Amino acid sequence: MSETHIYMAGHVTERHITRAGQGGDRDVFEYALLRVVPRVERGEYINAGVIVYCRAKTYVGARTHLDEARLLALDPDADAAGVRAALGAVEGVCAGGAAAGHAAGDDPGRRFRWLVAPRSTVVQPGPVHTGLTLDPAAETERLLDLLVR
Repeated sequence: MSETHIYMAGHVTERHITRAGQGGDRDVFEYALLRVVPRVERGEYINAGVIVYCRAKTYVGARTHLDEARLLALDPDADAAGVRAALGAVEGVCAGGAAAGHAAGDDPGRRFRWLVAPRSTVVQPGPVHTGLTLDPAAETERLLDLLVR
């Protein structure tokens, strides 16, 4: 079945269902937002980046964007330079090589899992979500534009 109609409170809604093997050229990917929580005890945060992992393409990538005005609105004493350094470190781990430090030898999936592990720091990962994509690098950029900028 490729389409089904769902009747809810007198409204007809279409929902597309994709069965295994019918995804076309698209691959499953996972992503998590990077949140900046300047005062952990308050729990307020802004989205500042996205991490994307696609096993089929052996891809892990991160893109970040810090809106310093929003950060300082939450905490006028926030260390913007420190936050930028932490976000840059996430991008470095995703990129691999010397920038990844000890994680350089790990496969992309292991680096992604390490980066999205819960932590109580100023830069925190959000929950992991999934989707389908043709191009995980383009998906990283799209999610940054959609959810962060």
